[in-house]
Amino acid sequence: MKSKPKLRFKEELKKKKKAKSSFWLTFFISGFVLLILAGLAAFATAGYVFYKYSEDLPDVNTLKGYLPSTITQIYSDQDELIAEFYVEKRVIVPLEKIPLMLKQATLAVEDSDFYEHFGINIKAILRAALANLRAGHVVEGGSTITQQLSKTIFLSRAKSLERKVREAILAIRLEQSFSKDEIFELYLNQIYYGHGSYGVEAAAQTYFGKHIQDLSIEECAMLASLPKAPNYYSPYRNPQQAHDRKNHAVRRMAAL
Repeated sequence: MKSKPKLRFKEELKKKKKAKSSFWLTFFISGFVLLILAGLAAFATAGYVFYKYSEDLPDVNTLKGYLPSTITQIYSDQDELIAEFYVEKRVIVPLEKIPLMLKQATLAVEDSDFYEHFGINIKAILRAALANLRAGHVVEGGSTITQQLSKTIFLSRAKSLERKVREAILAIRLEQSFSKDEIFELYLNQIYYGHGSYGVEAAAQTYFGKHIQDLSIEECAMLASLPKAPNYYSPYRNPQQAHDRKNHAVRRMAAL
């Protein structure tokens, strides 16, 4: 007679354990299903956004025959330069002729993961979002070199979600159509460096009166610092800000 209550207690305990395990199993299965559904919804949304903003985008393959505006130079019969005419002050330089220090400085401050990502850098976007959230305003951007190039050549500078989405789509397409070196060469010859100078060679002549092959490490760092905000970091307009930004570039080069 005394053993019956014990048996009933054990049976009830087993039922409770079974019910508890069943609850957690159901909970985890439900959570897993919800995650899958959320992932599918996110994928469908991304697909819709990609389709919607892909319409009427320019063909990135037109860059294979791209000839940007350059300087027209006039020389005397003594072979002396007497005049220059240009809409955009630019001198095209092949990537292999651009000093390694200048390329490294540019990568250090603009896109250190350039040779690893596929046009957009998810890690950099998340890092920038967290930094901006903590600061309460925009203090860091997550755009890659490829995104900057696609914006510069194909899009306006208007700050809008639509432009950012189109910029990302174009960046992915650029990465599919061109090698990393081709994209980097286009960027270094296309981007604006301030005071009417486009591309690294024109910028070197504007700021230092030199060809890029003759630049020092600090001068390379200074040039690489400019594309983020050419007017603000101009050594002519804001020498202290330019100096601080240049030092930041040198520290980034050392760290990388």
